[in-house]
Amino acid sequence: MGDAKAKFDEKERKKLEIRARLEAQMKSTKKKGFMTPERKKALRNLLRRKAAEEVKRQQEIRERERQKAISERTGKPKPTHDCNEAALIAACKEYHNRIYKLNEEKWDLELVVCLKEYEIQDLQSRVNDMRGKFIIPPLKKVSKYQTQLEKMRQWTYKLAKMDMRGGLKQVKKEIELDEKLPKKDNKPEWAASVQKDVAKAQ
Repeated sequence: MGDAKAKFDEKERKKLEIRARLEAQMKSTKKKGFMTPERKKALRNLLRRKAAEEVKRQQEIRERERQKAISERTGKPKPTHDCNEAALIAACKEYHNRIYKLNEEKWDLELVVCLKEYEIQDLQSRVNDMRGKFIIPPLKKVSKYQTQLEKMRQWTYKLAKMDMRGGLKQVKKEIELDEKLPKKDNKPEWAASVQKDVAKAQ
């Protein structure tokens, strides 16, 4: 019995050794992945740098376009240091006309934008109606104190309307003590004994 157990233990030990050796071999021959943590970190940093450069480039392009639009609308500044009064008045009138024209264009654009926004809202409401969804109106902020006062007011109003007697049990109003208890004189005992003595004396 002990010999069989020793053989079994030896077999198990050898199996464990072989398994450990194979696992060690697998680990040593296992190919490391291409994306190691260092490479991942470097790639992340590179992507961040690229994104920051792209954002900066977009901002520069936008600024250039803005400056170009401003220079087109305002025009080149006129030399005013060696002009007479008539030339200055003419330049002022020209600038005034240009501002007036730009304001007209601005108002026209605002009207177009307003109409487009109205159309967009109308289309959105139609789409929501088709889907069965409804636009949730924007909620107003109400102070907590005000809502508590309103709740208290409603509660007191309900309380005033409530019939408190409705839930009470009906009870007989007349209590007949005469039937249940024997009649007692209202006089104290000493007075009753005095009356008896007086009655005997007579």
